[in-house]
Amino acid sequence: MKLQISFDIPDLQNALAKAKLVEPFCDTMEIGTILIYRYGLQAIEEFKKQFPSKVILADSKILDRGTLNAGIFAQAKADWITVMAGTSKSVIHATCTTAHNAGLKVMLDLLDAEAEGQSALEAKNLGVDALILHSPHDEKDELLFLEDWELVSGNTDLPIFISAKIKRENVDHIIALKPGGIVVGTSIVTAKDPAVEAEFYYKLVKGTKE
Repeated sequence: MKLQISFDIPDLQNALAKAKLVEPFCDTMEIGTILIYRYGLQAIEEFKKQFPSKVILADSKILDRGTLNAGIFAQAKADWITVMAGTSKSVIHATCTTAHNAGLKVMLDLLDAEAEGQSALEAKNLGVDALILHSPHDEKDELLFLEDWELVSGNTDLPIFISAKIKRENVDHIIALKPGGIVVGTSIVTAKDPAVEAEFYYKLVKGTKE
């Protein structure tokens, strides 16, 4: 199981400073859409420059022009990008083909999927490397979307990452599902001591929590 830390905050220098604190305790650093909207490719390039040994995921949320957009994120040295399940199969396939040719991997975001199970079933044939299951950040019921877990996991052998408002109080429930990884953002990056929080989740997903 992997720990992906999401830096979905509006200040790049603050995000980089937080990332330095948690670097030893994560597998993947996610450059959130807020940073991408504000700073463009610079956000990805800066993270890759400062953390060359870390996997960098750009939460690109591609909906159209998969070939062009995947190529742009490849130039910025991202390792992973995301594409939305609600777009057409041709966009998903084009995104994956271009990404793979450039050495990138693709995560399918099920947020806008019309039918999560069907999207999960088709993902591998379209070239997808992993799935991410979550609800909108503004959703009040934090874990309601997990009702779809069996529907998604029963239709794919790809890794499934769970992204929610994960915190110490609910993480055990999520870990029990044995996903491919969890995505934690706010609980770590806004903590009084981000390194302590990151270490807690990292040890948990690696099975070394005391």
